[in-house]
Amino acid sequence: MEERLALRLQMFREGGQAEPRVTDFVAGELDALAAAGNVVTEETAGMLTSHLVMALTRLLSGEAIEQFLTDEQVVAELAQHPEAVASARAVAARAEAALGAALPESEINFLGMHLAALAQHSRT
Repeated sequence: MEERLALRLQMFREGGQAEPRVTDFVAGELDALAAAGNVVTEETAGMLTSHLVMALTRLLSGEAIEQFLTDEQVVAELAQHPEAVASARAVAARAEAALGAALPESEINFLGMHLAALAQHSRT
């Protein structure tokens, strides 16, 4: 894993903002994305990393994650990236199996947007 991205995860863990099991799960997902041919760096996956760590942390600590409607622009964008949505659903399923954290649909949509952006960076 790229050094700056690993440092981001380390800061979450050592700062007490996320449990090691959460940062370990996210690190595994980032490694899988890299192994699948994506360019996974601080620049391309930093926001994805923070978003996923914080969403899973909130779920595990019992905080409600506000469900909100996905606006039309996001829906239209996601429709152009069905593979990113499928990947987001797969990550969500693994998170639920590994951590017992069920991501709501709105979080899956945001995760899909991050994954679509990552895929675009990886193709350029």
